[in-house]
Amino acid sequence: MDSLWNDEDAAKFSGPLGERVYSSRLLGRDPALVLHGGGNTSVKIVEKNLFGEDETVLYVKGSGWDLDSIEAEGFAPVRLEPVRRLATLEHLTDLQMADALRMNTLRGSAPAPSVEAILHAVLPYTYVDHTHADAVISITNSPDGERRIREIYGDDVVVVPYVMPGFRLARQVALQFPQEAHEGTIGLILMQHGVFSFGDTARESYERMIALVDRAEQYLKRQGAWEIVVDEVTDAPGRIGVTLAELRQRVSRVAGAPVILMQHDDPLSRAFARRPDVASLSQRGPATPDHIIRTKQKPLVGRDVDAFAEDYRAYFEAHKDMVAGPLTMLDPAPRVILDPELGMVTVGRTARDARIGADLYAHTIEIILRAEALGGWQALPPRDLFEMEYWDLEQAKLRR
Repeated sequence: MDSLWNDEDAAKFSGPLGERVYSSRLLGRDPALVLHGGGNTSVKIVEKNLFGEDETVLYVKGSGWDLDSIEAEGFAPVRLEPVRRLATLEHLTDLQMADALRMNTLRGSAPAPSVEAILHAVLPYTYVDHTHADAVISITNSPDGERRIREIYGDDVVVVPYVMPGFRLARQVALQFPQEAHEGTIGLILMQHGVFSFGDTARESYERMIALVDRAEQYLKRQGAWEIVVDEVTDAPGRIGVTLAELRQRVSRVAGAPVILMQHDDPLSRAFARRPDVASLSQRGPATPDHIIRTKQKPLVGRDVDAFAEDYRAYFEAHKDMVAGPLTMLDPAPRVILDPELGMVTVGRTARDARIGADLYAHTIEIILRAEALGGWQALPPRDLFEMEYWDLEQAKLRR
């Protein structure tokens, strides 16, 4: 992975926030780093408040913005010290966290701050970048993933075990990072989640991210786990239009509303759907829990939509008591379907939703195959995935 930084282009963006916009877009334009709203970035800037006093403001990516097209107004300005102090609490619900972040946001028209705002606040660097880099996740989701990560990075990074994003992750980092970080620390690896980099300038933070991900890619190449060989599929599919229409009817009925189906019969999708072990590989979970809202815990293999729905209901019943308060079950219809004839089919309430699901799962296939080449693909257990899928903030939206 190479740096895309260009001094001429960077000069068109003025000030610390302008540089933050520019380097965020560089990260966002590479789908091997972030996809569709994934990842987040921030910058800490000293500004005058209404009383003429100096105050440090954390500008952190706002909810609803994609890094590849973010503007300055896509960053939520929050008071750094009150947000940083939240990490000292022993407990904070997601709804309390959202309220606290909103109350410390300095512009009424600003988007809601990222749920990772507290984590950005506790990291003692001017610029902080966070991505869900494919290469890093391929390694963290393989056997001995932590050992491999430490072999690649040594003490250049702090390694944090998987913790639910939001307050709990920020608190874990607040406790662990000061104990393990040193002058040469350039990053933070979150197992089964992603990678953070940081620096005094936007360029330093960005290029550290690129360097960290490149080290993961080079490791995969040395292990013979980088190149993905796809067998050529030459047979022509049959009555695809009729098959998709019938499948769409069944999925819509289970979803309780009309849905869009989008077929993807590119060589990689069809080859993966035809693997003899696809029913094992695909059912182990998503590449990162952030994807579960778009792809569900696992895809449907084949076309038995009713069986998938029954399995999803059983998954909900088995885990619903772990979350406090009443839960509204999401519809039990699949979002990704793998079929030897159709290849990959993605499902959405809109064409955009189906397209996003396709992008996410195409990268998931590559991550799975690379992790499998390292000795075996493994994802988080269903309990952790359920917690992400049914977290407070998403449920609050449903209740509203």
